[in-house]
This record gives sequence, C-alpha cells and structure tokens, in this order.
Amino acid sequence: MSSTKPQTFRLSLVIPAFNEELLLPGLLETIAAARERYRHGADAVQVIVADNVSTDSTAAIAERNGCEVVTVEERRIAIVRNGGARQAVGEILSFVDADTRIHPETFNAIEDVLAAGRVVAGATGVRLDRWSPGISATYALYMPFVWILRMDTGVVFCRRTDFEAVGGYDERRAFGEDVQLLVDLRRVGRKRGQRLTRLTKVKAVASTRKFDTHGDWHYFTEVIRLLPLILWSPKSSSAFAERYWYGDQRPPGPPDNTTLRR
Repeated sequence: MSSTKPQTFRLSLVIPAFNEELLLPGLLETIAAARERYRHGADAVQVIVADNVSTDSTAAIAERNGCEVVTVEERRIAIVRNGGARQAVGEILSFVDADTRIHPETFNAIEDVLAAGRVVAGATGVRLDRWSPGISATYALYMPFVWILRMDTGVVFCRRTDFEAVGGYDERRAFGEDVQLLVDLRRVGRKRGQRLTRLTKVKAVASTRKFDTHGDWHYFTEVIRLLPLILWSPKSSSAFAERYWYGDQRPPGPPDNTTLRR
C-alpha cells in the first residue's frame, strides 16, 4: 500500500486479524454503517486491518472494502494490535476484534465521551451472539469485575497521544494485553482527574466461537482450574495461551486470486 497517510482522519480503528475471511465481512458491514452515521463524515474514520499473515482471503477482503492493510508477521496479539496502531493518524484510536460487529452509533458515542474531558479511555462492552446456561454463567462470573474495575471489551478506545504515552500494548504478554492497556491508561488519567468508562448504550456483538470450539462450560471445567497455574507459572501460562488463543488456525476458505497492493 502507499505510505502516504491522509491527515484528515479524526478516528482510527484497528482490527487485528488472522484467517478471518468468514467473520470479517460482517464486521466491515457494521463499520460502514457506523461511518455513515459519524457526524464528522465517513471519510474521517481510518480503518486499518492488521493482518497476521493470514493464509486465506482476509487481506483481500479488507482491501476490497477500502481498509488499509498492514502485515504483521509475529503471532502475538499485542504485537499485531501495535502494528496496526503505528499506521493510525487519527486523534482518537480504537480497536476491535475481527469476530465482532459494532453498533451504528459507536463512533459518535466515543467522540462525545472523550470530548467531555472526564474520561481517559474505555470500551463499549459486548452482547454475545448466542446464549446458553454455560455462557450465561460465565458472563455472570465476569460481570462483577467489569462493574468494579470499569474495564470492558468490545470497541476499546483512547486518545492516540495517551496510547503512545503508555507505550501501547505490552508486547511481552501473550494474553491479557487488553486489560494491561486499560490499567496503564487509567494510571495516566488519574493524574488528570479522568477515569475509565463503559459505553453500554452502544455495545458491540461478540462471537461465541471460543464456546463453540471448547464447549459452553469450558471456563468452569478448564480455565478456572488452570487459573493458579496461569497466575504463578510462566511456562504453564505460555502453554495455555498458545493452545487457547493461538492454536486455532481457522482453516482457509476457497482461494482468492485478488492481487494485493503492498
């Protein structure tokens, strides 16, 4: 892609992606709707797909939809997110996973809460694309921590200057980098009397594919059982992360002959 970066973007959205040809189109469709609703205009939103060397048509789909594509080779989510962020030029920086769909008022809600000056960063939170007893129990387990800490998932956002000030995502982390970023940003905001927030009126819709793969009760049968090892044993933590977050290769779809511009 051309290295020339337009200076008109107000908000940059980074999407880390590895073999996401099945779910990325759904996300991009909702992003297009949110861009059209953005009061600063659709062209004020920069959409960056940080492609983690996908073997399917992820990069081609992104380019066909007008996204900037950045190739990041190392298979670690923090590094992929930071790779996309380095391409960002918007005053506001946001991140969303490729298996998510966003609310049409997302960009306006982010704009409004940051403009008020009382918030350093935040997230929209999510609804899940299906429910079951096991998924509901898992959701209930984690929500008290979300309420108390004001840390959530979905579309995560902050000012680009603050993101750069904390050094972005911690690339030493194989997982939990999203929580660490919000911890770091909260520390920056506290000095200015700012806080974290949750934009619950514009929740994203998150895929439940981890539950589809590992079972609806797997947090209770596997993750909680391994929590002491995850916390206290770096080797166990690394092995768990490799299997749980990086072991899913998501088989490629049909070949795509589109020529990519790099």
